Amino acid sequence: MALVAALEADLRALSAEARRRYPAVKDGAEHAILKLRSSSSASDLSSNDDILRIFLMACGVRNTKLSVIGLSCLQKLISHDAVEPSSLKEILTTLKDHSEMAEEIIQLKTLQTILIIFQSRLHPENEDNMVLALSICLRLLDNNRLPSVYNTAAATFRQAVALVFDQVVSAESLPMPKFSSSSQTARTGSVTGDLSQNINNSGPLEKDVISGRLTMRDTLSETGKLGLRLLEDLTASAAGGSAAWLHVTSLPKTFSLELIEFVLSNYISVFKILLPYEQVLRHQICSLLMTSLRTSSELEGEMVEPYIRRLVLRSVAHIIRLYSSSLITECEVFLSMLVKATFLDLPLWHRILVLEILRGFCVEARTLQILFQNFDMNPKNTNVVESMVKALARVVSSIQFQETSEESLAAVAGMFSSKAKGIEWILDNDASSAAVLVASEAHAITLAIEGLLGVVFTVATLTDEAVDTGELESPRYELHPSPDNCTGKTSRLCISMIESLWLTILDAFSLILSRSQGEAIVLEILKGYQAFTQACGVLHAVEPLNSFLASLCKFTIVLPTDAERKSIVQSPVSKRSEVQVEQKDVIVLTPKNVQALRTLFNIAHRLHNVLGASWVLVLETLAALDRAIHSPHATTQEVATAVPKLTREPSRQYADFSILSSLNSQLFESSALMHVSAVKSLLSALYMLSHQSMTETSDSVSSASSKKIGSISFSVDRMISILVNNLHRVEPLWDQVVSHFLELAVHSNPNLRTMALDALDQSICAVLGSEQFGEDPPRSRDTTLDVESKSTELKSVECVVLSSLRGLYFSAQKVDVRVGSLKILLRVLERCGEKLYYSWPCILEMLRSVADASEKDVATLGFQSLRVIMSDGLPTLPEDCLRVCIDVTGAYSAQKTDLNISLTAIGLLWTLTDFIAKGLHHGCQVEKGSGFSNVDTSPQQTNGEGVEEHVVSNSNKPDFEARTQIVNYEKLLFLVFSLIQKLVDDDRPEVRNSAVRTFFQILGSHGNKLSKSMWEDCLWNYIFPMLDSASHKAATSSKDEWQGKEIGTRGGKAVHMLIHHSRNTAQKQWDETFVLVLGGIARLFRSYFPLLESLPNFWSGWESLLAFVKNSIFNGSKEVSLAAINCLQTAVVSHCVKGNLQLRYLNSVMDVYELVFQKSSSYTGDTATKVKQEILHGLGELYVQSLKMFDDKMYMQLLGIVDLAIKQAIISSENFETEFGHVPPVLRHVLEILPSLGPPDHLSSMWLILLREFLDYLPRVDSALPNEEGEIKQSTTGHRASSEVSEHKADVLSDKTIPTTRITSNMFAEKLIPALVELLLQAPAVEKYILFPEIIQSLRRCMMTRRDNPDGSLWKVAAEGFNRLLVEDVKICSAGGDTDLKISKTARMRIWKEIGDVYEIFLVGYCGRALSSNSLPAAALKANETLEMALLDGLGDVILKSTVDAPREVLERLVLTLDRCASRTCSLPIETVELMPAHCSRFSLTCLQKLFSLSSFEIENWHSTRAEVSRISITTLMERCEFILSRFLIDENNLGKRPIPTARLEEIIFSLQELDRLTIHPETASVLQLRPSLKTILQEDNRDSRAHLIVLFPSLCEIVLSRETPVRELVQVLLRAVATELGFKKVSLSS
Repeated sequence: MALVAALEADLRALSAEARRRYPAVKDGAEHAILKLRSSSSASDLSSNDDILRIFLMACGVRNTKLSVIGLSCLQKLISHDAVEPSSLKEILTTLKDHSEMAEEIIQLKTLQTILIIFQSRLHPENEDNMVLALSICLRLLDNNRLPSVYNTAAATFRQAVALVFDQVVSAESLPMPKFSSSSQTARTGSVTGDLSQNINNSGPLEKDVISGRLTMRDTLSETGKLGLRLLEDLTASAAGGSAAWLHVTSLPKTFSLELIEFVLSNYISVFKILLPYEQVLRHQICSLLMTSLRTSSELEGEMVEPYIRRLVLRSVAHIIRLYSSSLITECEVFLSMLVKATFLDLPLWHRILVLEILRGFCVEARTLQILFQNFDMNPKNTNVVESMVKALARVVSSIQFQETSEESLAAVAGMFSSKAKGIEWILDNDASSAAVLVASEAHAITLAIEGLLGVVFTVATLTDEAVDTGELESPRYELHPSPDNCTGKTSRLCISMIESLWLTILDAFSLILSRSQGEAIVLEILKGYQAFTQACGVLHAVEPLNSFLASLCKFTIVLPTDAERKSIVQSPVSKRSEVQVEQKDVIVLTPKNVQALRTLFNIAHRLHNVLGASWVLVLETLAALDRAIHSPHATTQEVATAVPKLTREPSRQYADFSILSSLNSQLFESSALMHVSAVKSLLSALYMLSHQSMTETSDSVSSASSKKIGSISFSVDRMISILVNNLHRVEPLWDQVVSHFLELAVHSNPNLRTMALDALDQSICAVLGSEQFGEDPPRSRDTTLDVESKSTELKSVECVVLSSLRGLYFSAQKVDVRVGSLKILLRVLERCGEKLYYSWPCILEMLRSVADASEKDVATLGFQSLRVIMSDGLPTLPEDCLRVCIDVTGAYSAQKTDLNISLTAIGLLWTLTDFIAKGLHHGCQVEKGSGFSNVDTSPQQTNGEGVEEHVVSNSNKPDFEARTQIVNYEKLLFLVFSLIQKLVDDDRPEVRNSAVRTFFQILGSHGNKLSKSMWEDCLWNYIFPMLDSASHKAATSSKDEWQGKEIGTRGGKAVHMLIHHSRNTAQKQWDETFVLVLGGIARLFRSYFPLLESLPNFWSGWESLLAFVKNSIFNGSKEVSLAAINCLQTAVVSHCVKGNLQLRYLNSVMDVYELVFQKSSSYTGDTATKVKQEILHGLGELYVQSLKMFDDKMYMQLLGIVDLAIKQAIISSENFETEFGHVPPVLRHVLEILPSLGPPDHLSSMWLILLREFLDYLPRVDSALPNEEGEIKQSTTGHRASSEVSEHKADVLSDKTIPTTRITSNMFAEKLIPALVELLLQAPAVEKYILFPEIIQSLRRCMMTRRDNPDGSLWKVAAEGFNRLLVEDVKICSAGGDTDLKISKTARMRIWKEIGDVYEIFLVGYCGRALSSNSLPAAALKANETLEMALLDGLGDVILKSTVDAPREVLERLVLTLDRCASRTCSLPIETVELMPAHCSRFSLTCLQKLFSLSSFEIENWHSTRAEVSRISITTLMERCEFILSRFLIDENNLGKRPIPTARLEEIIFSLQELDRLTIHPETASVLQLRPSLKTILQEDNRDSRAHLIVLFPSLCEIVLSRETPVRELVQVLLRAVATELGFKKVSLSS
């Protein structure tokens, strides 16, 4: 056990210390040690007196060390309850003896032991022990020589007193919780914090005492009596008397007062319950305190007096705070004295102490509540709270009479600022006496302000409690508050407090708020404003509420006075450029203004349901704020300095404005939380504000008028905000809001009208755009009534909202108002059109009336609304409204105000038909490629599907049953067609043309959804009547030219707008319409001809159309004629390729085309030319698309038409080529279609007719070609076809009146030859071989024109065609190339004879010669030479090297032709060689090169024909080389020293070089003129590849001595080659 071990150690120390001088103590200690060892617990120790005795013995010897040890051990024993209570007397006696010792440590140990005794179970319970214990403390308290002993004694006595009263509470079974004094609680940084802290510290005992649950009693226990006597002695001592019970003559007054104040503040239950204590409090303590308050003498010196006053006042404060309910009279006296002390001529520190007490009462809600209930609400008592508040207000108001008021206000602001930061305000140490005085006065004012704020917050707190307990209704509830509910105890208390205190508090607050600038104090005052105003609102105290609001509003926005404005202007800091700006209404918002505004917002948010008529005050201020926010001259104080505007930070300047603007908006957004009646009150206040400004507003632009308009704008904007935030209950508010907007809309001021229209726009769009108009109503049976009620509500709201707009339009007298109402309607339709249903009749009626308006702006806006409906609103329209909508669209189409509107409205009809088409039979399907409808058009439906297809379900609307509608879409569609038909007869060409386009676009887009009966109606009721009407108008309209619109004058003459010549007459414009009708019909035929063809009587309609087309071609304009042709062309071309077109339609079109060319004598001119061109183009396209449908007769008809076209063109355009230098247009179109006119496979016999027909257009001689025997053996079928074709042609051309003059147009022939060549290459083989000689002859004739016209192009085209025929079609010249063809030898001979003739005549006679020609450019000469070379290449490289079946004599003839061309240079006399052009020598060399090429051996391309040609050419080549060598030698000898001509030199060199490179086949070598023996040797040694050199050996030997070095060197090379061939080797002479 730790205690035993500690005691044993102490006993050993005691024994060691007493060993010499005090043996008895030593022996006792040792004996005690032995006893101690037998003890194991505190009870064992307490039962053993020896242990206690040894310690008392040690103390009794009065030795310091032994006493310290002894007292320490006693403390351990007592604290561990190891001492019996019976030993207390002896212990106290010992302690009393020790208290008389002078040693400090002994005295301190004694006091410690006394305190331990009071805290242990040895606590004195009888009077003697109690007095003895307390007297020891008081005796040591008198020893003021040792401060430590004095302080310890005082503290010990305080603890003892506390322990005594704790024992009293325990012995009397009193409640243990204590009340906490405000003087003992920490001060917070704000009054609201102090108030909250004091409320939280209020314990349950106070409530029990106040409620009477605890009753007083007059009997006391022994412990209670001891405490009572102790209290009486303390009271007597504080009064200056002696403490008889404690046997003390006197105690320090301050010490006694401290103890009394301690007991009063901490043991309330003792005085509340025990009557003797209460009597002492009432008669002794209160008497003492009253006497202390009244006396003015100094009891214990001047230095002590403030502290004594503080103690007295604190005790008084405790009595008032804690015992005012029982001590009514005494507390009333105390309060009166305190209030009186505030205005008596007392020292400032005394008044400050009093103000601190009063401030404490005010910030304690419970204390103030009790005081007001006990005194102010009791008629028998004085209104002490009211007096107290007035006293505090008097202190606050005294500041305005002080000389140092500004300094004091600054100090007060500093104190509040320090408290807000949690820092205690401290005056500087070196401050002057004046500064100290100012600080003291400021402190007094601060306490008074805090007291008043405490009262305000107390009222607010009690009001909140009344709301929490249900006595009052919260102002935030949507329920309508009633002033009759303020009947509860707390609520009546709050109302009484407000009624008695509000005026005093308001005066003080307004004074401080007007004079102070510190942020913290302003915030506190504004918090007070807010709290008090909210309490007034909750309690329905209207007058205080309005007064506080009015006062607060004064501090929100302050406009500068004229004097202030003048001082600003005259400020030397201001620059001249800013003077004009500063002279305006400059608004400067200080931080105080900003905080006041925030407070106002908070109040409005809190009291929005109860402000009622008080809203006017708030709204006036908010309107001024709104003007300030939007004013360019408004600023905050931070930037309201004389700084140039450009250097100010906009972020700082507008930060507060942004916050205030947000708060301003949030206030009205919160209207959604208000009761409906509160919202109406707010709207009424806004109306009053706006109406007041509206009556004072004029049309001027003065500053005052601008302010009034600003107020109206504020009211209007806030009304809109309220409406937007109350869309869920808009119906009861709508009339109140919109009635004011309508009133503004008819005001004389245009700005107000514009504002009203904008507001009405926003309101309507907000209501119709709300969620309630987009919700889908439930469809369950249980909710039928709810759905019906909701639908009724929506219908009512929708109709009410849009009826206001309709009424505005029809009642407006000014155009701008009507325009504005239409703009609103437009925006409504754009934003909310899909949600509308019940108001469509109203809207369409309004738009229908707009269509007849004469103002362009009005009509334009109305039409824009219609466009929106047509784009997005058609699905929501009922059936009757659809009809009305079509009628309205027709009205806009027919109106004359704006042409663009009419055109766009016609386009809307197309949009409308798109919607109608969606509702047509969804089961309507079109057969692929046919367009037939498979739908039964009977109105009777036997199943549910048919009905469902006609149903437009708008289940997304509330009244879904009423909206389910069965629409007859066919009637709607024909209603649209009827409107369009009327528009087609409109005088304005743009309108009728647009109507025509729209009509046919509708049919083209949705024709597959129309039934056959509908198509019949369209054809006979709309399409053909439209065609007939347009044709009639086009034929009968005036041809007089129009003058354009007059656009001004120049030189006194009118200037007209130019009109294009194509539409400057009525007839031309109707022609344009007619063209559009024909084009529309063509498009319909392209898409739906099979469907139309299946209709009954369509052939009669087709014949009518043919009649219109013929009439249009012969009598109409060019555009109409072309459109008519295109109409027919489209009909047949689009469908003949699919094979589903009847042949009669194709024949009818061909007949029309043929008729046009047959009437060529009466049908002439530019129009006729364009028509013929179009027909020819169409014929080509028609034939390509429908060639499978053509037979012999139709093909011959086609050729006949083309033949007529060509002959008419040649006859009517004889000088065309000469004049214009190109082919006439008709012939150009013939040439364009010619490549596509090749007959199909089933008409192959027509190739002969086609090609011979066009061969006739090429130049030819009059004599007929000889008909040689041995033609190609045609099959029987081919011969019969040819004869039949001839008969057809004779039939077709028998009745033609066209002369048969031979065509000689070279230019046409130039264009025709390539096409014929191309056709011939495409022709079947049989027909090709039949025509080949004729083609060659025709081309030869054309090529021969080079002689007469070398500069022309015909010979070139013919040469190119000839070369292409022979080069590309090698099959004709191939032996056995086509096994199916049996060509006789005679026929082959004729073909090759013609080919040989062409080459011989053209190459020898016309190529490589200096023909007489005009000066051709170098490029043309180069092109001619290139063509010649191409012919040589075709002959030498292709024909003679291919496996052709040409006879030998033809091959020899062709090789000879090349030799003749190659002999040009060497054959000429030496004198004329130099005159030969360069291209002639190049041509000759090329021919020579071809001979070398044909003679050479080529392994990869060697066949029998090639070998034959090589054998023929080698002989010719050797002869040519012999001649060239001999001729050169002769010329060289004849010229002597003169140079050889360049052409001759180049020829000899080229020949020698080619001889060196030439290698020949052995078969070729066999035909050379060599001796047989030599041939045998060469063949055996395989050295015959260069045998040709041996043939030329003699000639080479003769020319080896030539003067020309290149020639001599080349000859030497050849001679060496000869030696090599002969096997000769060089032999050295030495060998």
